[in-house]
Amino acid sequence: MALFLKPLIIFLHDSWLALLSLLNYGWSSEEAAGVPKRLQASIKTTWGRQLRSSLMVPLFKCLVAFCLIISLLVFIEGVYMNLVVLYVKLFKRKPEKVYKWEPMQEDIELGDESYPMVLVQIPMYNEKEVLKLSIGAACRLTWPLDRLIVQVLDDSTDETIKELVNTECAKWENKGVNIKCERRDNRNGYKAGALKQGMKHNYVKLCNYVAIFDADFQPEPDYLQRSVPFLVHNPNVALVQARWRFINANKCLMTRIQEMSLNYHFMAEQESGSTRHAFFSFNGTAGVWRMAAMEEAGGWNDRTTVEDMDLAIRAGILGWKFVFLDDLTVKSELPSKFKAFRFQQHRWSCGPANLFRKMIMEIIRNKRVTLWKKLYLIYSFFFLRKIVVHFFTFFFYCVILPTSVFFPEVRLCIPAWSTFYIPSLITLFIVIATPRSFYLVIFWVLFENVMSMHRTKGTFIGILEGGRVNEWVVTEKLGDALKTKLLPQIVKPRNGCFQSMNSKEIMMGTYILCCACYGVLFGDTLLYLYLFMQAVAFLVSGVGFVGT
Repeated sequence: MALFLKPLIIFLHDSWLALLSLLNYGWSSEEAAGVPKRLQASIKTTWGRQLRSSLMVPLFKCLVAFCLIISLLVFIEGVYMNLVVLYVKLFKRKPEKVYKWEPMQEDIELGDESYPMVLVQIPMYNEKEVLKLSIGAACRLTWPLDRLIVQVLDDSTDETIKELVNTECAKWENKGVNIKCERRDNRNGYKAGALKQGMKHNYVKLCNYVAIFDADFQPEPDYLQRSVPFLVHNPNVALVQARWRFINANKCLMTRIQEMSLNYHFMAEQESGSTRHAFFSFNGTAGVWRMAAMEEAGGWNDRTTVEDMDLAIRAGILGWKFVFLDDLTVKSELPSKFKAFRFQQHRWSCGPANLFRKMIMEIIRNKRVTLWKKLYLIYSFFFLRKIVVHFFTFFFYCVILPTSVFFPEVRLCIPAWSTFYIPSLITLFIVIATPRSFYLVIFWVLFENVMSMHRTKGTFIGILEGGRVNEWVVTEKLGDALKTKLLPQIVKPRNGCFQSMNSKEIMMGTYILCCACYGVLFGDTLLYLYLFMQAVAFLVSGVGFVGT
């Protein structure tokens, strides 16, 4: 294409110069003979200056001003959440003190009937390596056997894996566990569809509460003993959410970085939401729901890829309260392959943005919660944390700062507090959640900036309902290994030596590297040091040298 376009561009360029020559010097060939070269230099200088001064510089200054405002808002939000967490720690405001909590005790007359009926759901899809662990952990829960139903929602398509699930269920059934294996003849709605179908069985109507664990999650035996009493003794509580504990966090640098981000999510976002607003987003697993709350909220909905957040929002705006237990942990795994992590982050950024688009008017029109809670949901929960922060991180640190080396006027408008002080404090807040990884803070910053590109793209797709808005990637966790399987409609087989190459990261890294080189030659600041490190982070990710 470039081979054909180049002659056309040259022809248009020369024709434009000839026209200007004609307009300025008339038809005289003698006067016009030496004009093109002079005109070319003059036009380049004049037009370049005009384009720079009237378009590029004002545009970048506006973007800088916008990013500075967002930077302050993100910083204030971070300070607010951490102050709430500090308040909880200093005054020991544990959920057991805020809500009524008493251990479950067997009644002499009623016996086990004093315990509520609990349904444990385990949705899975071709989970060969973890199915025994997840089913076994659910069946070992300390709870009267006649008051517990374990429901395995198996959407597996592999006949061998189906047989393994049947064998495992039969083993625990022989031990006295009331375990059911339910299957569908389709995968409509993916996980949300499986959970919704699972709730339609008659025996489910006997249950008061439902605990949900993904196939790679393994609760401790006392999980129900510590969580269900909050629901039993507090009729306005709909959800009790436990914290995730990662058994493969030390697998590689990428899993360590994920651990830092998720620990901060639980420490700050979930803890502060539970304490201040009695609301936070359900994490999709390791939580116990009150059946009545789920039914009132309308049950599972597969309109987005974040069915867990969807259900939480609908229950939250009906006035139900949520409780987060920071000291109750459930073992889980982190994706250790870069592509698996990318697909996960796409879903986690695209889904909330799409849900915001679908629910904003429903939240605004709602009359069952206070105006303060509506403001919290729209501004803090959705707009700031799920949408704007991704745009800000990518455009400010990966586009505006690198490009500013070409525009001294723009660089002078970027204050030091926006590039060093506030980012350092925000990073410090995040590192506090995982003190053992403090020395990895530089890697965390650079890698988060790389991932912000994918989160920004996912957020755009979610807001605009683009083609990949409902893309669902099933990540099969294997303990020491990880496989990522795409559903048939999005499978794009690729072969050859470029299979592990990521073009977007390479292009972005190359651009930032060019900016860094320009900064070394013509810049008057040390910004190029950051640019070189960020370029390397993009390029290393681009060639697939990240994760296992």
